[in-house]
Amino acid sequence: MSTKPIRVGLLAYGAIGSEHNLAVQNTAGLILTAVCDTKPERIAAARELAPDFVGFDDANQMLDSGLLDLVVISTPPNSHFHWAKESLERNINVVLEKPMALTIDECDELIKLSTDKKLLLVVYQNRRFDADFVTMRSLISSGAIGEVYQFDTFVGGYSRPCDYWHSDAVVSGGAIFDWGSHFIDQILNIINDDVAHVSGQNHKRVWAHATNADHAQVTITFTTGKQATFIHSDLAAARKPKFYVLGTLGAIVGDWNPAAEPAVADLPANLTLHRQDGTLQIIELEKLDEFEFHKSIVRYLTSGKPMSVSALQSRNVVAIMQAAEESALNNAMPVVPKLRDRITSSLV
Repeated sequence: MSTKPIRVGLLAYGAIGSEHNLAVQNTAGLILTAVCDTKPERIAAARELAPDFVGFDDANQMLDSGLLDLVVISTPPNSHFHWAKESLERNINVVLEKPMALTIDECDELIKLSTDKKLLLVVYQNRRFDADFVTMRSLISSGAIGEVYQFDTFVGGYSRPCDYWHSDAVVSGGAIFDWGSHFIDQILNIINDDVAHVSGQNHKRVWAHATNADHAQVTITFTTGKQATFIHSDLAAARKPKFYVLGTLGAIVGDWNPAAEPAVADLPANLTLHRQDGTLQIIELEKLDEFEFHKSIVRYLTSGKPMSVSALQSRNVVAIMQAAEESALNNAMPVVPKLRDRITSSLV
């Protein structure tokens, strides 16, 4: 069992950089040793939380510095594959922001490389650790609504998309990939039945300045007949609930918190349990341990304890999204995604 601190480098220090920085500062066994960003003001922002690291403006120089055991890659999605491969080839453990990559072929190549080198490769599926989702998952596991057969998710509203890379389909992968990386991961974490097929639809109707779809929908049909949907919309003048979950004995509705208007995604949903007799119960959210994902990295790298998030899970999220995009090109005709349930010999 290793007792040395795990030396962490942050590759790109954008909107989520401070979140990872704060987690490193508050997780025993992690130490920030390097930050790379092409903008000096972002390096300065990182020093406000952690002054003692080496700053870089060149990613290859940071990866070659010998200062890292682990790198957190927060670059735009179309570069995830490149920088993860560069890091793994240098024997550096990798944490990736969402999505893992933009194709399953890229995901499979990264998984094979990390497996061959016995290195950590994991995606920061942070919405798996949100209080509203964790509380809802606990309710479902307890049998409060019986067996789930329909799970609908939604994010968005009616507003002009931003002008950053999030709205550029070439960089982000598209509207399905942007938020779908979160919500489809949650769906597959609730319903683990085999997937029969996926359909997707993209609407481009109003926002000409962006290349992402204005409104995107994914429908996942499972072999058991269960279904789940994900919608990301910038054209929804009337929002659907964040979560709408139907079970054989009741339902759970997660309403957007109006206190966060207009940025409703910044606060957890208000959960209501609907019982079969028509009674309602407002559900108090569970109190969660902070920085659990980062703590699990330390446990894995020091003692081999498996993490709750795996590269294979995040790879399958990409497979669902890729199938949905393929379906959307053919007016939502169903597509069977190329999923894996284990790391097979073709990967190792």
